[in-house]
Amino acid sequence: MTDQAVGGPPGRSPGDVGASRFYGRQRELKALRADIQRTGLDTLTGRKAPRARVLLIAGKPGSGRTALAEELVAGLAADYPGGVFRVRLTEPGGDPVPTGRAAQELLAALGVAEPPGAAEDELASLVRAAFADRRALLLLDDAVDAEQVDPLLPDNPDSLVVGVARGPLTGIPDVRPCTLGGLDPKSAIELLTSFTGSVRVTVDPQAAETLAEECGGLPGALVLAGGWLAARPKASVADLAKRLRALTGDPVTRAFTLVHASLPQPAARILRHLCLAPLGRADAHTASALAGCSVSAATATLADFAALGLVREVPDGDGQYELPAHLVPLLREQLQECDRPAETQLARARMLERTVRLLQSGRAVTEPEGSPARRRLAGLPRALRFPNAATAAAWLDSRRPVLLAAARLAVADGELDTLARRLIAALVRALAAHRGAEAAAPDLYGLHRLVLDVAERRGLHRERAAALLNLADLDARTGRTQDALLRYRSALEAGREANDPYAVGRAMESVGGAYQELGDWHRAGDWYGRALAQRLARDERADQARLYGRLGAVHTYAGRYGEALRSWRAAASGYRRLADLPGYARALSEAARVQEYAGRPEECLRSCEEAVEWARRAKDVRLQAALQLRLADTLDRLGDPAAARLHRSAAERLLGTGSSAYEIRSASVED
Repeated sequence: MTDQAVGGPPGRSPGDVGASRFYGRQRELKALRADIQRTGLDTLTGRKAPRARVLLIAGKPGSGRTALAEELVAGLAADYPGGVFRVRLTEPGGDPVPTGRAAQELLAALGVAEPPGAAEDELASLVRAAFADRRALLLLDDAVDAEQVDPLLPDNPDSLVVGVARGPLTGIPDVRPCTLGGLDPKSAIELLTSFTGSVRVTVDPQAAETLAEECGGLPGALVLAGGWLAARPKASVADLAKRLRALTGDPVTRAFTLVHASLPQPAARILRHLCLAPLGRADAHTASALAGCSVSAATATLADFAALGLVREVPDGDGQYELPAHLVPLLREQLQECDRPAETQLARARMLERTVRLLQSGRAVTEPEGSPARRRLAGLPRALRFPNAATAAAWLDSRRPVLLAAARLAVADGELDTLARRLIAALVRALAAHRGAEAAAPDLYGLHRLVLDVAERRGLHRERAAALLNLADLDARTGRTQDALLRYRSALEAGREANDPYAVGRAMESVGGAYQELGDWHRAGDWYGRALAQRLARDERADQARLYGRLGAVHTYAGRYGEALRSWRAAASGYRRLADLPGYARALSEAARVQEYAGRPEECLRSCEEAVEWARRAKDVRLQAALQLRLADTLDRLGDPAAARLHRSAAERLLGTGSSAYEIRSASVED
């Protein structure tokens, strides 16, 4: 592949082309605006409309239906202070977007946190709840059917929904579609003139009318025809009309066939490969990787494609371009016809590899100077390096939907599983580094599911165990304890099949934690005991101390104070051997708690005093203050209020305030 770029119209930038303006459709706009106030069936029956009014713009791809919707929304936005929100309901290739994913996009735009792993119904309910108290305008672009639209409709008559679809949405009541055909001749010629200038149209107005007729008045075809003419200042309008007439197919197909055939071979190849880009979006890096050319050449080529009407620059997209949805099927046909499957797969692999390297670079820039990750970053080409963490975070944020789509497509491909796993791993690390594990949890849940799909398909038991553990942890954090328990048990089986001691031990401990959350103390203690036996056999001392503590907590809950006390003493002994003084002090404090519950106040007092001393040695001021408050409570119960007041005063001095310290708790004990 050479670095040759497409020849574009001289002196004209992508932002100057007519596609960025709106032409005609005034009758349709007037009808749609009037439809907002139209009396509906609910009003006729004397009831208040229970849901938002839905306006529907119907037309085939390339008819300008989305442009009309955007023009309508722009004119109405001021009337809806709750904001304007957009979501596309069809993938560029024609597959419907799942309701859950569409709801996730809307929740992100609304700034509403979603529970990781939430079901579609729950996500749709959150969307409706978010719109319940705001007068908002919602654009649902390229809907496939009513089943996609209905769950997202706000239960708020003060909101408005503008839907775009190929035909009527049967099942949505009280909706009259505004069906689009071609532009009127005057508007069609104005659109052509915005590309060609007025001279060529003025000298042969009849040819311009003929060309508009050959394009069927469809903006999708007219934009391509205008771009072709703009790139060829010496070509006549009549010549283009004649060329189009000689081709077969609908107007958009004929215009695209002509434009594609007229491109230089390297540029045509880049264009065909753009349909492989996730969500039909590509920046210079994506185009460069797909085509195997330099980033600078890809940048120039994308700009020229924009001038030809073949791609559109994404507003606030940080250098991203988007293929018009009606061109994606045509490009895929050309890709199958002109490129060998091996070349196509190689282009996909290059794109995924480039994405992995960019994600690794974006994560590495968050590491401290001099770290191994930063040293590896310095060895990357300049084009793949981010100057600072803020730039990397902005890049990740602007491309997040594309990156998530890339992971889904890589897994669905089935032939690039190694690259898919590397991509998901890099994306998980980058999201956690820049957004934090809590904020990124919904995205991470979907990514762990993809890892699980690949692991099950390839029989990778270790990775299957890891994915199940990660999913179960997120389930547990969001209150789906039964779901988490099932996944932890599956992870245990996978860990055993992989002969992975870490996964086995982690799964057994997590099963115990799930049973503890469910209040089944007997099963929780049994599973903690199994996990402890494995840690003892492997001499993993830190894990032993933690598990003794978890056993002590479960025995305390169950009222088995003797066993609880033995477990907490074993935990304390383990922490002391590890020289973990704060851990030792906390374990002694929990032992004192058990002694208090067991009715042994003098022993409780001695244990509390010892815990305070070890917290002091550990120089953990907050821990020492909390333990002294615990000691003061014990002294009160033993009838020594004067000593109790001394310890409370000492705790307040340690904290430097009259407020309380945190209460001493083990990781799994709650009063």
